Amino acid sequence: MKNRVFAAAAVLAATAVPASAQANSCAAGFTQDACQKAVDVYQYLAPQLGTAITGGNATLGQGGALGGPGHLSLGVRVNAVKGTLPQVDDPSATPVLTGARATAYPTKDAYIPMPTIDGALGIFKGIPLSLTNVGGIDALVSASYIPKVDRSDVSIDPDNPVKFGYGVRISALQESIVSPGISFTYLKRDLPVLSLTGASSNSTLHIDDLTEKTTAWRLVASKSFILFGLAAGYGQDSYKSSASANATISGQTSSTISVAQDMTRSNMFADLSLNFPVFKLIGEIGQVSGGTAPTTVNTFPAKGIVDSRLYASVGFRLSW
Repeated sequence: MKNRVFAAAAVLAATAVPASAQANSCAAGFTQDACQKAVDVYQYLAPQLGTAITGGNATLGQGGALGGPGHLSLGVRVNAVKGTLPQVDDPSATPVLTGARATAYPTKDAYIPMPTIDGALGIFKGIPLSLTNVGGIDALVSASYIPKVDRSDVSIDPDNPVKFGYGVRISALQESIVSPGISFTYLKRDLPVLSLTGASSNSTLHIDDLTEKTTAWRLVASKSFILFGLAAGYGQDSYKSSASANATISGQTSSTISVAQDMTRSNMFADLSLNFPVFKLIGEIGQVSGGTAPTTVNTFPAKGIVDSRLYASVGFRLSW
């Protein structure tokens, strides 16, 4: 099977399986190696996809609250993680029928994108304090779209292709002529329940009832300077998921195993926005790091599961 088909199957599946700090072992037997390789590849890809989902700033270029009722922000962005994809079609990674075998997977650098729509609605202006307000509150929403894919070698079927996220922003300082905007944000995003099938020349993977829940909190500061604006922040991401999985190799099907996974990573980022009359164009660069690596049979020598990773975002935002 061609590299791009394997890579597509791995990436699509991994969107629903964040990494774990616990081992997920397949039952011994003829199918153990195929099953274990599938689990380990998804464990490797998971934190990369988790970063693509959460990104950095909850609202690109925004630090403080919007300013109370009547104020609204709507943005579209694409997050892209500088990732590495295991080359599962490499001859060295071909599953065997003699039990789980450790493979040092070759990998290929690739950017992993994730489009997102973000919205914010002013709820409370805050308490006036000299030249600014404190305690402003915004409601946050987001939407993700996961398409149905049906190819000869890979298929993915969401129970509902659109899934909404929600959260809140609480402003410590409202941005003004003299003061920056400073806020705390909390955002929760869940992906649709997914069923996935991926096939290679001698094995087939089945992942069913994939559920993923992500949360992200951020401390953000921003300041606008007429033609451009700056923002920077720090926070933490949490990815939790569960699924059932089995594999078939050479006509032999493994028993179904339950997979429960959990990982927490630190996240820091900086935004640069260009201010146009009716919208802002924003670019962001960030990095995630930390977390406890899951125990795997197979290894990924080029870059570890919890090694730090860079990501970037670009988007535009309308505010009024």
